Amino acid sequence: MPLTERSLPARVLAALAFVAAAALAQSMLNVWIGGPAAFPLFTLAIMAAAIFAGPRAAAIAALPALLLGIYFSGFREWGAVAFVEAGLFLLAAAGTILLARAAHNVRGHLRECEENAARRAAEADVLAEELGLLIDGAEGHAIYLLDPQGRVTIWNTGAERLMGWCEEDVIGVEASAFYPRDAVAAGKPADDLAHAARDGRFDTEDWRVRKDGSEFLADVSITALRHPDGSLRGFAKVVSDITGRRASEEALRSQESHLRSILSTVPDAMVVIDDQGLILSFSAAAEQLFGFSEAELLGANVSRLMPSPDRERHDNYIRRYLETGEKRIIGIGRVVFAQRKDGSTFPMELSIGEATGEAHPLFTGFIRDLTERQKTEAQLESLQSELVHVARVSAMGTMASTLAHELNQPLTAVANYVEAIRDMLARPDPDDLPMIRDALDDTAKEALRAGHIVRRLRDFVARGEVEKTIEKLPLLINEAAVLGLMGAREKGIEPHFDLDPYASPVLVDKIQIQQVLINLIRNACEAMAASPVRKLSVTSRPDARGFVRVIVADTGPGVDARIAEQLFTAFTSTKSEGMGLGLSICRTIVEAHGGRIWMEPRAGGGTEFHFTLVSAKAEETDDG
Repeated sequence: MPLTERSLPARVLAALAFVAAAALAQSMLNVWIGGPAAFPLFTLAIMAAAIFAGPRAAAIAALPALLLGIYFSGFREWGAVAFVEAGLFLLAAAGTILLARAAHNVRGHLRECEENAARRAAEADVLAEELGLLIDGAEGHAIYLLDPQGRVTIWNTGAERLMGWCEEDVIGVEASAFYPRDAVAAGKPADDLAHAARDGRFDTEDWRVRKDGSEFLADVSITALRHPDGSLRGFAKVVSDITGRRASEEALRSQESHLRSILSTVPDAMVVIDDQGLILSFSAAAEQLFGFSEAELLGANVSRLMPSPDRERHDNYIRRYLETGEKRIIGIGRVVFAQRKDGSTFPMELSIGEATGEAHPLFTGFIRDLTERQKTEAQLESLQSELVHVARVSAMGTMASTLAHELNQPLTAVANYVEAIRDMLARPDPDDLPMIRDALDDTAKEALRAGHIVRRLRDFVARGEVEKTIEKLPLLINEAAVLGLMGAREKGIEPHFDLDPYASPVLVDKIQIQQVLINLIRNACEAMAASPVRKLSVTSRPDARGFVRVIVADTGPGVDARIAEQLFTAFTSTKSEGMGLGLSICRTIVEAHGGRIWMEPRAGGGTEFHFTLVSAKAEETDDG
């Protein structure tokens, strides 16, 4: 280890050793020569100390050297010459120390530069090694360098794997060897390098050739490499095989094109949304049905296609499904109302499917417009109503004939007995009393017989016990509303539905309850025919324990108080042409289901019809 790299105490000891050696030499010279000047030897000692022990150690040793020089110079006989020699010694020592310090600093700087250079060289070697490993480890990528003439100078392992040539085979070979023959004939290799030299970089997708002669579609990137003075140094090429990827992309594009062609021609509208309710796809049929273009709705909430109150509740429906997994609509076709761009509403049949994957779920809705179908159904229903009317008249005629035939005999007998008794009582005779008593007994028997006939006919007409099933009330109401509101939009009637999803399911005969709803909705529409404000609302909510309440309200003129008390009695009607049987039948159906029906005035004008149904949840609780 060099002396200058030791600790300061060691270097000071070394400097003092040089001074001591000078003192020893001076003492010997004094003995042999007879006392020559002492300071030159000590000056040499300080120079040696500065060179070998460092400037700091030499500065510390200068004081002992000065004292020893004064001692050997005979300080008792000092004069001006001795003082001059001491001053020169100090100047020489100071100069020597300063020069040594400067030299020491220069050596330290040079040593630091050498260490930095060595460190950078080591880092460069490590970086070069890591870069080489990275380049060689690049799967599917060939990386190689060309000189300015287009000959291979560096060839990585990835190039060997992809192209088939080893490094020894291609070093010095022109890059045109990797091009198909027709490309070489067309001068493509030189053109590619010229593009890269002119623009600095050239990217292309082109065919390349492997060592075995097979061709592959390659993604090629050529970068021009230049010296600091701007002169061309060569080219760097990165080549990757994209044959499989391009084939997959083409197959995917073909599938997408096929799918789009199907979706653009399928008659049913299709809307795809994510788990936030945002629209991701909007088919051509949907554009035609709703009046929106796909660009207008991409990223918008699907509730924009819904009337109130579904518009405000839709996000909660999705959130509840994602949290609970309970399917209320998914996988089940249902009839609902939708809203076009112009604000008009229309009935539609909605079917929803769910696509699940690693990412967020997607929901696809298939929509079929029921407007035209319902117009046809309305015509058929109108014809059916006429047939029902004819059948009702025929049935009433048959019933009247039957009643006339069955009741004619007992009523005739009653009339004859009564007339005979009347004649006998005109001339009272005590002997006729037994006969009169017998005639009255026969009259009572014939009257009871007539009552039995009427009761038997009533039992024949009655339906008997209803067949109940568990039904989802919102779906039941929606389906009934679609039929009940036929033609309502043309009459300016604005429907509003507020259906509580928790007021469901119910235990009912679906057809009968829908008949009640259709009757109430049609009555409401007819009642608002001359009203300036025509709003119809259907509401459902939980009622008293075990029951669900349904309310059909209108903004019509209301019901006269004199008629209200007998509104649900047969043959009582507010219509000039009505028979007064509709509400009576509604009451019979509701009461047969264990509920009740009544009418209340609507706040602000109009009428509300309320009826209750048995909740299926309550039935399940009772059974448990």
